[in-house]
Amino acid sequence: MTDLISSQASIHPSAKVADSVEIGPHCVVGPDVQIGAGTRLIANVVIRGHVTIGRYNTIHPGTVIGGEPQDVSYRNEPTTVTIGDHNIFRECVTINRGTVKDLANTAIGSHCYLMACAHVAHDCRIGNHVIMANGTMLGGHCQVHDNASLSGAVAVHHFVTIGKYAFVGGMSRVLQDVPPYMLNEGQPAKPRCVNIVALKRNDFSKESIKALTEAHRLLFRARVGLDHAREILRSESKLLPEVTQLFEFLQRQHEGKFGRSRQARRAAA
Repeated sequence: MTDLISSQASIHPSAKVADSVEIGPHCVVGPDVQIGAGTRLIANVVIRGHVTIGRYNTIHPGTVIGGEPQDVSYRNEPTTVTIGDHNIFRECVTINRGTVKDLANTAIGSHCYLMACAHVAHDCRIGNHVIMANGTMLGGHCQVHDNASLSGAVAVHHFVTIGKYAFVGGMSRVLQDVPPYMLNEGQPAKPRCVNIVALKRNDFSKESIKALTEAHRLLFRARVGLDHAREILRSESKLLPEVTQLFEFLQRQHEGKFGRSRQARRAAA
């Protein structure tokens, strides 16, 4: 043990912990855990099961990573959690291992910020630069794409996909996929407008924002349908790459079940 590891921490001899990892008092690290350089476990952190954590993550007290999936069909298979670099997990975040029903892996990318009491269920896949505010919960098999933000106390149904640069308002009940670039909110959550704040902050062009705004009007207010909306936007030279990505996302959603594209995988299983 190095000076960075508290004498009050419990580190299994088989765990692979980089020399520069800081582990505070009352942390527990299991035998199948790997932790990359510069990561900090502040105190009272539990990491168990087959878990790989990258570099320069900060993990606050009460967090549990790699707990068994909360799935009644789980039979103690050796499933995994994979976490990237430069993430912040605040107090009492929980991240469960995957199940053999899916990819046997729960994955979180890099530069994410999960605030206090956020929950990531089994088989979820979270991209990069994702924010989950306090008390937000992902059901099993969810996907959250890059740069998406979920406000506080959001409940996301299992198999839901949240598109990139989407925003979900606080205390929303998310039963269906959330389209990219949109602001969703409500009980249940619906696309209310384009997530203009995020697009401006990330230097999207004025032309892209205008095209997405018109796509939102046609799809979610006028409800003209995917094919008709696509032709209108093409005729107006507004079928820009971001709009095309929105249409592709919605097409996959419509091919799914109950408004969830990933539900099609479950039906085919």
